[in-house]
Amino acid sequence: MTDPDRLLRIERVGRFFPAHEQLRRRYDSESRQLAVDVSSRQAFLAWRRKTRDHLRRISGVDALCPAPPEARVTESVRCDGYVRQRVEIQTEPAVVMTMYVLIPDDMRHGQRRPAVITPHGHGSGGKLSVVGRTDIPAIADSVREYNYAYGHRFAQRGLVVFAPDARGWGERREPVRQVETEDHFKRGSCAELNFVAISLGLSLSGMYAFDLMRLIDYIQSRPDCDPDRIGCAGLSGGGHQTLWLAALDERIRAAVISGYFYGSRESLLDKNDNCACNYVPGLWQAVDMGDMGALVAPRPLLIEAGDRDPLNGASGLENVRSQVEIAGAAYRLLGADANLVLDIRRGEHQWFGDLAEPWLVDRLTKA
Repeated sequence: MTDPDRLLRIERVGRFFPAHEQLRRRYDSESRQLAVDVSSRQAFLAWRRKTRDHLRRISGVDALCPAPPEARVTESVRCDGYVRQRVEIQTEPAVVMTMYVLIPDDMRHGQRRPAVITPHGHGSGGKLSVVGRTDIPAIADSVREYNYAYGHRFAQRGLVVFAPDARGWGERREPVRQVETEDHFKRGSCAELNFVAISLGLSLSGMYAFDLMRLIDYIQSRPDCDPDRIGCAGLSGGGHQTLWLAALDERIRAAVISGYFYGSRESLLDKNDNCACNYVPGLWQAVDMGDMGALVAPRPLLIEAGDRDPLNGASGLENVRSQVEIAGAAYRLLGADANLVLDIRRGEHQWFGDLAEPWLVDRLTKA
């Protein structure tokens, strides 16, 4: 019950004067100034070059400094069908990316296998949920709720899997200042990092993409991975990371984005309590997610969406389809219609994988 004495300490506001509606009007008048140009193949290629350069600049990718990976394997554990290694690499000077690398048991000496990067989303404990660490009770809950262990399944299907911790997640979290709880353990420090990054001309989205680009460098240096057959697949925040990476780096030959491909107005401006990692200064003035999807064309891209996912926004699947149609215009122009797939599933916010997993394996093994 409300303490009557507490009500005496405030003044009831009879009318509010919020600014959100003005921001919506501004979005409507200023968004997508770099919308995909499909007037001709030449125009599209010029747009792609210009837009990638712009996104690298506003996200801060170009302001970051690459460093030699100096890879270290610190642990090897035998699992069901593969060996799970814990690996550290350096992405920027003194910036370490922690990850699990899953190496299938049937690898032959000297063989180079296709590889897949499997970024995680929120509430995952970083890389732990993606590789199915159900021996940790809190992670077992996430794996059950979101069908999270897609990295584990890709390894069982024969791909070499790289499951990294994103900045601010897992072993890369900013240290907590009190006793760590289960909530701290499973969640990240996105807001703390992005507030500081934006003030330094950077962004967390840009740092995510930069780190994953450095991971590609490392994958291409390994003797067990085919440098020309690298994919990326992720759920939610992992879809966010996959979208940015595939849009900016053509070394990703095929991608799956699950639970993260919708119009920004409904799903990020109106639902503005989403995680801080989604926000990049000037992004919406330049492009929407469909335009970023167009940057992936003509490479294979599968969009997975739950029909009851609340993150789709007020119009639900129409907000997803609108962005797929924007990307689809680029795929049609390039004669690659079949390479863009929208897979709608019955369910809420989760990884489904029924089509996505065999589809990605097929695209990478036949590439």
